[in-house]
Amino acid sequence: MRRPSGTAALLLLIGALLTVAGAGSAQAAGYRYWSFWEGDGGKSWTYATQGPSLVRPDDGAVQGFRFAVSEDSQDSAQPRRAPDFGAICAGTPAKDGLKRIALVIDAGTAADAPDGETPPPPRTACARVAPDASTAEALASVAKPLRYDGSAMLCAISGYPGSGCGEQVDGDSGAPESGSGGSSASDASDATDGGSAGGGPSAGVLTGIGAVLLLGVAAVLQARRRR
Repeated sequence: MRRPSGTAALLLLIGALLTVAGAGSAQAAGYRYWSFWEGDGGKSWTYATQGPSLVRPDDGAVQGFRFAVSEDSQDSAQPRRAPDFGAICAGTPAKDGLKRIALVIDAGTAADAPDGETPPPPRTACARVAPDASTAEALASVAKPLRYDGSAMLCAISGYPGSGCGEQVDGDSGAPESGSGGSSASDASDATDGGSAGGGPSAGVLTGIGAVLLLGVAAVLQARRRR
């Protein structure tokens, strides 16, 4: 029987590593939360680097909110309406002493909704607020009731969702992970701030990759000795 060459052993190693890494990605967890976006002045969105209570947009700004399940800011779903201030605020005339902020509120899809809840359709609104008002204040003027958790994380807009706040969910099923208690506010805050909590491979996956790597190296060395 022909013995495997070093090249063949390396190919087997690469294939095994890809299989293990793929399994880790399929099981990655995400978070169900409202992400915050800012219009860039054109037709695209930029993930906000600060929370809505800290941002004080200028007159003519467009701010967006999207409810979805995502691992971190890199894969967060954007609002499904363009950040078009002219279209959103066309019916709201300017007024002295106030600024206009266009808002896009997208509650997401049924796939991202908590069990037993149906997301309302995306909508837009034009808030007319004081010159020093924050995005959170502009949102409150057009989309009550808002719900926040103890760490001031935005949990619900216009009452949606009815419960939960940034809970961790299983990446395969979209269901809350056992032991999560229905809310992981600190983890979700990391996700909304652009962190990658819950997005990386688990310790078990890393251990598996290491074991496969060691076995592959041993196979290559053995094949070379037998030449």
